Amino acid sequence: MMDGLEALQVLTRIRTDEIVVLSESTRQDWPPLSTKPDLDIGITGSMSKASSFGLGLALARPDVRVWVLDTDGAMLMNMGSLVSTASAGPANLVHFLYDNGAYDTTGGQPTPGSRKVNFGEIAMAAGYRRAVTFESVEALAREIEDVLEGPLPALVWLKVASRGRRADMRMKRMRESFVTIRDYLAAHPPAR
Repeated sequence: MMDGLEALQVLTRIRTDEIVVLSESTRQDWPPLSTKPDLDIGITGSMSKASSFGLGLALARPDVRVWVLDTDGAMLMNMGSLVSTASAGPANLVHFLYDNGAYDTTGGQPTPGSRKVNFGEIAMAAGYRRAVTFESVEALAREIEDVLEGPLPALVWLKVASRGRRADMRMKRMRESFVTIRDYLAAHPPAR
């Protein structure tokens, strides 16, 4: 397993003019590293839809390379996008999967099937042209350019360590709201 920020730094070094579509943790981790923020699109408020958005963009603009920086939690919520992408077969789409085994943006809870689901096998069964897994920054740096020159669409599965993020103030406020509602409902039982 590798450090996710180091993995993303490898990608920023080889990036040329790709449009990068961001999801969840990558939406937080990529921007400080990005050398072309004007070509980055962070998908917010619609967890799991970065891959679908990236597919639409790749199909609309086959002359532009599209990178989707997806996350394991989001992918688990939209496995159908693998089939849609494979069926459409865009030769300009690279689907990176930033798998940290956790929902880091909501408190670090483990994703269902964490470290058990084989996303590479699922992508290949769906019809992707290639699926490559990286567990070390050294291997990623050494091999990624060859992967990007190969047949597409491809899934590039990055096995990274969770950053151990914890929920921000929004989550704290949400918990407080639940407690307030729970207390209210307890003080006002249903009429019988």
